[in-house]
Amino acid sequence: MLTRIVQQLLRMIILTVALTGWSGICFAVQYVKAPPLTDAVKAQVQDVKTGGAVRVPLITWGGDIATILANGNNRNTAANSIFAKQNLQLELVRSDDFRQQVKAYMQGETPYLRGTMGMINMAAELLNQDPRTKPVIIYQMTWSNGGDCLVVKSGINSAKDLKGKTIALQAYGPHVDYLAKLLRDAGLKMSDVSIKWVNDLTGTDNTPAEALYSKEVDAAMVIIPDGLMLTSNGTVGTGAEGSVKGAKIMLSTKSANRIIADVYAVRSDYFSAHRKEVQNLVHGLLLAEQDLKALFKKKKARLAEYKKTVSAAAEILLDSAAATADTEALYGDCEFVGFPGNVKFFTDKNWPRNMQRLTDEVQGAFITGGLLSRKIVLQQADWDYSALRKGLAGVDNVEAPRFNTKAVAQVVAQKQNLGTLSEGELFSFEVFFQPNQNTFLADQYSDAFAKVVDLASTYGGAVITVEGHSDPMGYLRKVKNKESEIVLTRTKQAAKNLSLTRAIAVRDSIMSFGKAQGVNLDSSQFTVIGHGIMHPRTGMCGQLPCAPKTKEDWLSNMRVVFRIIQIEAEEEAFIPLD
Repeated sequence: MLTRIVQQLLRMIILTVALTGWSGICFAVQYVKAPPLTDAVKAQVQDVKTGGAVRVPLITWGGDIATILANGNNRNTAANSIFAKQNLQLELVRSDDFRQQVKAYMQGETPYLRGTMGMINMAAELLNQDPRTKPVIIYQMTWSNGGDCLVVKSGINSAKDLKGKTIALQAYGPHVDYLAKLLRDAGLKMSDVSIKWVNDLTGTDNTPAEALYSKEVDAAMVIIPDGLMLTSNGTVGTGAEGSVKGAKIMLSTKSANRIIADVYAVRSDYFSAHRKEVQNLVHGLLLAEQDLKALFKKKKARLAEYKKTVSAAAEILLDSAAATADTEALYGDCEFVGFPGNVKFFTDKNWPRNMQRLTDEVQGAFITGGLLSRKIVLQQADWDYSALRKGLAGVDNVEAPRFNTKAVAQVVAQKQNLGTLSEGELFSFEVFFQPNQNTFLADQYSDAFAKVVDLASTYGGAVITVEGHSDPMGYLRKVKNKESEIVLTRTKQAAKNLSLTRAIAVRDSIMSFGKAQGVNLDSSQFTVIGHGIMHPRTGMCGQLPCAPKTKEDWLSNMRVVFRIIQIEAEEEAFIPLD
């Protein structure tokens, strides 16, 4: 595989050739079909091969750098490495083609499967046809935190605008469940869009990024280096230097940072026969993750060691030891979950993004999209996590707020003043209240509150605004009665204060609701706004709110709006993770 820098140069050359007609050849993307893996993979199940090193697959992802470090920065386990000290002898093999990886797993060439939860679920129906190959999820490595994105052409401003559009997507790749979740949260299904499937994720002529150059494609799910190229370095594509004119990143996993979970699974028969060995692998991965984070944090003081690890990872993941910058970028695009994250993912039954809930969510979308025919129960290892604590530091750390609340408030206030709150909006919905209502009980708004909890957990890098709106009728009556300007100003301000009070009450009720459900929401993710009477649902008539014509119109103005906004460009709003 070429480094991403070379890949981008090649794309620019290819695009130039296509546009200038140097060769007279048109580089057309070859679209493919994406039937369920039960139809796409034909392999005879065999027992896992014995003797020699155990093969462990990798994919080109920052989380896999820790696996390489654990193996002593080698493809084959080095003496005195973390894995060697766990009595493991492994051979690391990069396998980015998931269909081929599944085939090798079924044929016993490796007992392990490496992919995202979406990829594992895509294979679940096929692998459950034989009890030996039923996958057991043993370890969560990372969440994607900025490494993947949705690039859209002009005219698409929110997720609901994707309805009826054509989206390019890698078949059986890491973005299928990402798209499915995004559509679901916008009230859409996979059948509401047209999908153009391609074979590769990046680096060839048959990728989602290449497909976006076509007039028939409206959006593409891509990795962030491709997304930056298509959008003139994350702004709006100018049409120059490989960008697509008008293209922009609508959403990346920096905002949607709890969708793509990278995991390891193991064959059921191998797990039953080698449980201790598999546990040692997981323990080694946890130790390596801890060491890798420390190495990146103190790279200046440990420069020689740092260079050795990054160069080895570049060689194994990108086929060039010189591709260190690309390797560092891979590391920056992921968020290691560590010991606390694994405990939460596998054991916290209340957390909206736990393994079981992700599985149910993904499989439901895949059934609708024709990638599965039925729901499949996925097993997990059910580790005794106390046995995995050895050698790990800080495993009892409390999660810190992700946002700088002052910076978030400034960003939101600026958007409010400019009338641009809808810019960057991913999703929005409303709840309504009755006249003079100041309390918002969970049993009355449980569905809406549950939706907020789910969105807050899924889009942990996005801000959620809670916006209160008031009934303008009292103000309009005073206008009709020709009250003084002082009275009108006070009435308008009182309505604004009341709407803010209601927004605060709703936010506090949601925090309490989440806590009662066993979900600790991050209060810094929420910001409250009191709009008063100046944004009524019935609209504005000149400088005044339009008078409601019916009781339904009147009640429709009494509402709280929830808006999920990505503010990825506002770096100061985010508190650094380290």
